[in-house]
Amino acid sequence: MNTKLKGDIAEQAVTLRALKQGWGVLRPIGDRLPYDLVFDIGGRLLKVQVKSAWFDTARGNWVVDNRRTKTNRRHMVRSRYCVNDFDFAIAYLDEIDLMYVFPVDVFISYGSEIHLIETNKRQRKPRSAAYREAWMLMAHWAALEETPLCSLAKLGEAGSAVIPSQA
Repeated sequence: MNTKLKGDIAEQAVTLRALKQGWGVLRPIGDRLPYDLVFDIGGRLLKVQVKSAWFDTARGNWVVDNRRTKTNRRHMVRSRYCVNDFDFAIAYLDEIDLMYVFPVDVFISYGSEIHLIETNKRQRKPRSAAYREAWMLMAHWAALEETPLCSLAKLGEAGSAVIPSQA
């Protein structure tokens, strides 16, 4: 299975999970934007980057690359994301159907990879453990963001312009 197919599967799994939360899901056209999905949570729009994790058998943990990758026929270019590129990143662990929900500032604070540990053999939990299935972070963020107030106005009343048919 190639990485593009794994990414498509991850996006569909995340979409299904968001729909089960009762959220609206929007998909941008093309893949040139730094985010993969947009969630509508109570009228607030959140940009979401989806990443598929792979299992590193040598280390016994899951790995997610937290950089963007652009490829052409000859070169693969990786660069870091910026804090304004998206609001949340979701790492999908396909084989165990598990997701990590990271705020953008946390996601980009890691080096080039995030190692997700799913064993109980450690004495202390890794930093990433706080984001395991942390969907409430998105709902909480949407609730805290200020929603602009708007009032309804008839056409022509909103501004000082006069509509020719009403003159």
